[in-house]
Amino acid sequence: DIVRGRDQYCGSSRRGKQLQQKMRKIFKEIHGTLEQSTQARYNDATNFFQLREDWWEANRETVWKAITCNAQDNKYFRQTCGESNDKTTVLTPKQCRCEGAAGARAEQVPTYFDYVPQYLR
Repeated sequence: DIVRGRDQYCGSSRRGKQLQQKMRKIFKEIHGTLEQSTQARYNDATNFFQLREDWWEANRETVWKAITCNAQDNKYFRQTCGESNDKTTVLTPKQCRCEGAAGARAEQVPTYFDYVPQYLR
């Protein structure tokens, strides 16, 4: 949510503003490295919301892998393997990824909490 610019940060408003300023600075730098034709797609030159959304979509799997692959003893993210119509879920091996069945995406993100509103998590 922070990366996508949708964080409902309820702490200090000063800290929330500082965080958003840092994110704007980071994505302004990313925007500056893009080719001219690609920069035109992101015409919001102050908040870069579309660039942030696209960056998250492109890097979501890698970010979740970094967060969950070493989440020792944290079952919050692990019971996610199994078929969607199967009532049995199993722990992901080494807290990282589900072992893929033939033709399945074994590298899929093990959770979709990033698309659940924060107040429901």
